[in-house]
Amino acid sequence: MNRSEKTDAVAALNATFNEAAVVVVTRNAGLTVADSGELRTKMREAGAAYKVSKNRLAKIALKDTQYESLGELLSGPTALATSTDPVAAAKIAVEFAKANDKLEIVGGAMGDTVLDVDGVKALASMPSLDEIRGTLVGLVQAPATKIAQLSTAPAAKLARVFGAYAAKEAA
Repeated sequence: MNRSEKTDAVAALNATFNEAAVVVVTRNAGLTVADSGELRTKMREAGAAYKVSKNRLAKIALKDTQYESLGELLSGPTALATSTDPVAAAKIAVEFAKANDKLEIVGGAMGDTVLDVDGVKALASMPSLDEIRGTLVGLVQAPATKIAQLSTAPAAKLARVFGAYAAKEAA
């Protein structure tokens, strides 16, 4: 990798760190190419990214970002999972680490808050942004549905009463 490629890689990583809502640092010793590809696919489907980077370049890219404190975690064969959704990258990384013991969660950060392994696992257990949106839509929609049911209920009861009187008169 020549100097201009390194400069481009640092700029791309810096842009990723500035856009990300969460960064998860993983150690991937012994992860096969197929496993790594599978993890990248799952990350992409969830709206996250998984990137193996040289630690030295990642530390340079972390400078002047809110994730600068993550530089301490970058040693050995590490990779970075990032996402704009505060939960997506952590959720996929933790799920994949449960199924594959060659991927180890080292730590992470959400904004200025540095997370240890337990913090990343706790973040992964939270509902994603899409799940929260779905819940909110359901909560907003539920009262309207109940109002519609209540407004039609008296008319239905009245119709049953008239039907009962009509049946009584016919008999």
